[in-house]
Amino acid sequence: MAKYSIGILQGDDIGLEVVPVAVKVLQEAVDRYPGVKIDWLDLPIGYPSYLECGETMPQRTLDALYDLDGWFLGPIGHMAYPRDDPKAMNPHPFLRREFDLVSNIRPTKSFSSLPCLHQSVDLVIIRENNEGFQPDRNMFRGTAEYMPTPDLAMSVRVITRRNSEFAARTAFELARQRNSLKKVTAIHKNTVFKLGCGLFIDTCQEVAKEYPDIEFETMVVDTFAMALVMRPQKYDVVVSTNMFGDILTDEAAGLVGGLGMAPGLCVGPRYVMAQATHGSAPDIAGRHIANPYAMIMSGQMMLSWLGNKKGDGEAIQAARDIELGVGKVLDELAAVTPDLGGKASTGEMGEAVCAAMRNLPPGAGSIY
Repeated sequence: MAKYSIGILQGDDIGLEVVPVAVKVLQEAVDRYPGVKIDWLDLPIGYPSYLECGETMPQRTLDALYDLDGWFLGPIGHMAYPRDDPKAMNPHPFLRREFDLVSNIRPTKSFSSLPCLHQSVDLVIIRENNEGFQPDRNMFRGTAEYMPTPDLAMSVRVITRRNSEFAARTAFELARQRNSLKKVTAIHKNTVFKLGCGLFIDTCQEVAKEYPDIEFETMVVDTFAMALVMRPQKYDVVVSTNMFGDILTDEAAGLVGGLGMAPGLCVGPRYVMAQATHGSAPDIAGRHIANPYAMIMSGQMMLSWLGNKKGDGEAIQAARDIELGVGKVLDELAAVTPDLGGKASTGEMGEAVCAAMRNLPPGAGSIY
């Protein structure tokens, strides 16, 4: 029997609603396969943790995460945290750095039943996660953004061969798993950033030599941004540096309905973190109308990633069942949340996904 230890970090605001639903769906999926077992561990984080423990990232949570295979991280509403208390830190960038979560995987998929700018879209963008221009994560100590004088602000961009290689390899491995175009597109701006983007693209090209079965191309970021809006169906797996990927993934989400339809996964050599792209939406928190799609599919990706890492066919199939169940619910639109045109609550939509999975024969279909 394959066992997985997975943490539950609900986060803030609607995280308290969407994360339990995603956990329920994941458990329902693995219950169909006797060879898969998940040990769950609830851990405090975010503002509820601050109220209970006096800090948003308790040491006992951090200590427990080292022994897990992965975890759900609910949306973090850090903008509302007390600004003058160092114990009210934003846990999100800290977790990415501490657990070496190098690659951020963000899929974009259209559904014919939902309003979209484009149909037949099915692509994945992998962004390097811990370097680039973002000053909250690209230094071991200190910050990469500073002001030498009141009238001068400077930002340092960090690109390493190691992280570029890991992100590129994540992209090529994912292209092999998917039943799609078998193509990787690497995004850069080496016409301007000759050294930083040059190192990133050179590294991607070296990795590409190990995957002769995968088509490889490179594109300048502004050209790709335009092409993504016009012809997103041409792309399969895309890999980029951090800030370019941060912008492009939100653009891609806009093509298929917005951030409510944007799951995400942070992966590294050892750990994996399921984290939806959207924020904590305090304006609708407590109303139980938040769309759980992104959180459910983030969990689906985590289960698939762990299953592929361990060569666990039943875990991979359970992940496929989740996608099929979600697809059925979105095709029928009978039990979806108000943002998708329905009247269902967050929990009712999750239950509809579970019911759809119960009606699937074991081993049905494939997400790839």
